[in-house]
Amino acid sequence: MGLFSFLKNKFSKKESSNTILTYDKGLKKAKKAFTDEINSLSNDDSIPSNYFDKLEEILLEADIGVTLVTDIINNLSKVIKENKIRSLKDANEALIDVMFKDYSKEEQLLSDIKFDNKPTVLLVVGVNGVGKTTTIAKLANRYLKQGKSVMLAAADTFRAGAIEQLKEWGNRLHIDVITGEANSDPASVAYKGAKLAREKNIDLLIVDTAGRLQTKVNLMNELAKISRVISKEIPNAPHETFLVLDATTGQNGVIQAKAFNEATKISGAVITKMDGTSKGGILLAIRHDLNIPVRFIGLGEGIDDLKEFDINQYLHGLCIGE
Repeated sequence: MGLFSFLKNKFSKKESSNTILTYDKGLKKAKKAFTDEINSLSNDDSIPSNYFDKLEEILLEADIGVTLVTDIINNLSKVIKENKIRSLKDANEALIDVMFKDYSKEEQLLSDIKFDNKPTVLLVVGVNGVGKTTTIAKLANRYLKQGKSVMLAAADTFRAGAIEQLKEWGNRLHIDVITGEANSDPASVAYKGAKLAREKNIDLLIVDTAGRLQTKVNLMNELAKISRVISKEIPNAPHETFLVLDATTGQNGVIQAKAFNEATKISGAVITKMDGTSKGGILLAIRHDLNIPVRFIGLGEGIDDLKEFDINQYLHGLCIGE
């Protein structure tokens, strides 16, 4: 049994399904880096004198973030002292409980979109290169499989190839993609998409947006304009705004999240390329520092490898997955 085998009793047979296996596979690199480092803290089962210093290095290397790492170390120190923990195994078990305390205490936000409106409008934001277009396609595929009608609006009109990429995904998925001319006003495309989605009684309209930060003021103005024109056609839209972040960028992703969160109301983050990084802590840093819930997590390149974020399955994949 491995160091975190004690966690296995937290997962039912139902949870030990294909989704668990996808998490385990997708987090393989992150697990190896994290768990191997934790295991190397001592040659025996005693807590080494430099435990907290070494642990701090491991957590920072995992891109958990300075603020959260400080909280984890402080809280863990208290738990170890209060419970008179002496063994490394018990200390590491306490570490896992401390790391995910915020998630276990708070009411879980549903990852899935609630279709309380028709059309429901999802605005997708994020810088270029994070996998935004592919994520949109994966989300569209997800809801098509649920029997929902989906339409895309290509409001990223400035990036070369962005419209063509989204149109190609639309062809593959057999759904409409609303477009405008290259370099045209993104808000006009969003408005056109909202109008047609309402007229066609579409369940879900996903609006792509320009993937550049520019200045915060320009970003804020552009996203505000898009939201404003959409709401003229569909009340209270957009109903969701997802920020797409690349897990391999580490703390740069947190910086991006801060900028977008100040520019618009982010209802959730989608973390892509988790299978390609050995640093699995960015999800915790974003939730802790910005109070943005992770809604979906990309665990592979396949069209079905975008999964709802589940803290238990994430914990399983990071700590005890194969």
